[in-house]
Amino acid sequence: MSIATTPPSKLLLRALAGETLPVPPIWMMRQAGRYLPEYRATRAKAGDFLSLCYNPELAAEVTLQPIRRYGFDASILFADILLVPQALGLDLWFVTGEGPRLSPIMEMGGVAALKPADAIHEHLAPVYETVKILSRELPRETTLIGFAGAPWTVATYMIAGRGTPDQGPAHALKDENRAEFEALIERITQATIEYLSAQVAAGAEVVKLFDSWAGSLKGDDLDRYSIAPMARITAALKARHPGLPVIAFPRGAGTRFADAARAIGADCIAIDDAVSPEWAAEHVQPIACVQGNLASRHMVTGGQDLIDETRRIRDALSKGPHVFNLGHGITPDADPENVALMIETLRETR
Repeated sequence: MSIATTPPSKLLLRALAGETLPVPPIWMMRQAGRYLPEYRATRAKAGDFLSLCYNPELAAEVTLQPIRRYGFDASILFADILLVPQALGLDLWFVTGEGPRLSPIMEMGGVAALKPADAIHEHLAPVYETVKILSRELPRETTLIGFAGAPWTVATYMIAGRGTPDQGPAHALKDENRAEFEALIERITQATIEYLSAQVAAGAEVVKLFDSWAGSLKGDDLDRYSIAPMARITAALKARHPGLPVIAFPRGAGTRFADAARAIGADCIAIDDAVSPEWAAEHVQPIACVQGNLASRHMVTGGQDLIDETRRIRDALSKGPHVFNLGHGITPDADPENVALMIETLRETR
C-alpha cells in the first residue's frame, strides 16, 4: 500500500516530508484524555478504560473531541500500548488510581506461551474499526496518527506486570536470562509490525512508536533493545507501505537522540524536554524532522512562562522541519485554557 504519490498537502505530512513551514503543525501526546470534561463524560459512559478502548464509536469520539475543541493539525488514535500484550495472550486490567496490571509473562509460561505475532488481529479488530471511523470523520486537513509502544517499553510491563520506577524486573531478566528476554523483544517487534501495518491498512496516515522507558537503557543496551527494534519496525512498515511517515520517540535518550535519528530511519524524532530545542536544532534537525518539546507542566501553570517557552521552541526550531508538541503527554491536571493559549501563541504569525 502506497501512502502518497503526490506531494502532501496536510501540514503534518509536509513537515514529516522535510518541509520547513512558517508555523509548525501542532498536536499533543495524550491530547484525548482526562484533562477534558468531554473525555471524562465519554469514559463514564463507556464504563471503564478498556471498554472505551474496545468500543470503536466511543474511542473515535474521544479522539475527535480535542480536534473539535482546538483544531489540532493531527489526531492520534485513542488506544493503549498494552493492548498488544493482551492480544498476545496476557491478562490485562486497570486498577483505579494505580494504572495498568498485566499477568507477568514469566508466571504465564514465558514467551513460549504467547500467541504468534500474526494471531493478534481478531482481538484488535475494534481498534482497526476505530481507525476506519476516524479516517472518515476527521476534517480533511487533519492527519490521522496510529501508534504502538516500542518493544522495550512494552516488555517492561509484560515482565513486571505493571509500571515500575526503574524498570528493574525487565533489566533483571535481560541480565539473567538474555535468551528469553531477546525472544520476548522479538515477539513484540513482530507483533508491532503486524499491528501498525493493520492500522495503516485501516486508514492511519502516520505511525508513531513510543519508547517511553528508553532512557533506562544505557550504552549498547540502548542501541540493541530500543533503537534497533524501532529501526526494524520502521524498515518493515516502509517496505509494506511505501511513503509511510514514521515518528519515533526514544524518551530519555539525551544526547543519544541524534544517534537514534540516524539509526532508526524514522522521518521524525520526538524529543522530551530534558534536551533544549537549541541543541535539537543543531544535532537532530539536520537528520530528521524534530517533534517537541514544551514541558507538560506549562499546561498546568500557564501564564507568561507558557507564552515565552512556546515562542522559544518555535523560534529555535524554525530553520528546519518541526512538529510542535509537548515533551511528554499532557497531564490530567492540565487547564484546557492553557492548551488554547499555547496554540494561539504558536499560530500568532500564521
